[in-house]
Amino acid sequence: MPAPMDYLAVALAAADAAAEAVRPYFRMGIEADDKADDSPVTLADRAAEQAMRAVLAEHCPDHGIIGEEFGETAGGADGLRWVLDPIDGTRAFITGRTTFGTLIALLDGDRPVLGIIDQPITRERWVGVEGRPTEFTGPLGGRIGGRRCPSLSQAELSCTSPDIFSAETRPRFERLRRAVRRTSWGGDCYGFGLLALGQIDLIVEEDLQPWDWAALVPVITGAGGSITDWTGAPLRLGTSGRVIALGNPALLPDVIGQLERD
Repeated sequence: MPAPMDYLAVALAAADAAAEAVRPYFRMGIEADDKADDSPVTLADRAAEQAMRAVLAEHCPDHGIIGEEFGETAGGADGLRWVLDPIDGTRAFITGRTTFGTLIALLDGDRPVLGIIDQPITRERWVGVEGRPTEFTGPLGGRIGGRRCPSLSQAELSCTSPDIFSAETRPRFERLRRAVRRTSWGGDCYGFGLLALGQIDLIVEEDLQPWDWAALVPVITGAGGSITDWTGAPLRLGTSGRVIALGNPALLPDVIGQLERD
């Protein structure tokens, strides 16, 4: 396949198109519908994904697409597929908070090789390309890498909500939670961006879908971190959706040890 960098301009154009679609709806009190899984969706979600799909149709018409709102489009020239989440964190979006983002990934087979986290309101953007350092731009400042947490006992842990865990996994997460310095809730993809900036040390999630994690892989690894499933295996299509992201990959065995079944 061509190098992932060859598709970076397309990914950036898609991110720009999604941002333009999202901004007019922010804090405008738009209604949200409930999807089959009880997660909310808005006109902004749908408009942003349609805008990204239009960019991809123009520049990469033979590529497949997996989108949260409009499903899978056949294609996959050279084994390439795009994975789109127009608004990761719709609950934050509809309540006027800026802890949401647009996620764009390019897969080579089932391996993410390019990823973008874009926050259209704060205009912060993280760009990860396999084999290259992650780049960050934004008016609020920050630098990729940040601190390297030396131990689990000093780690800042983040997670969407305690409610995401099942009866089987909740005790395992609580054991990890007791082992870290502090835990904060919420953040969606924005939290992973903060991890890449060294503001958060550890994120643990359950039941993420490919559009939730695919763009994060190049961003986190390009920032010197790691992102795996709960066994330490790479994230691939068809995996469990249980995710561990770390700013300091050396802490992974300790995290897995806390999350192991009794």
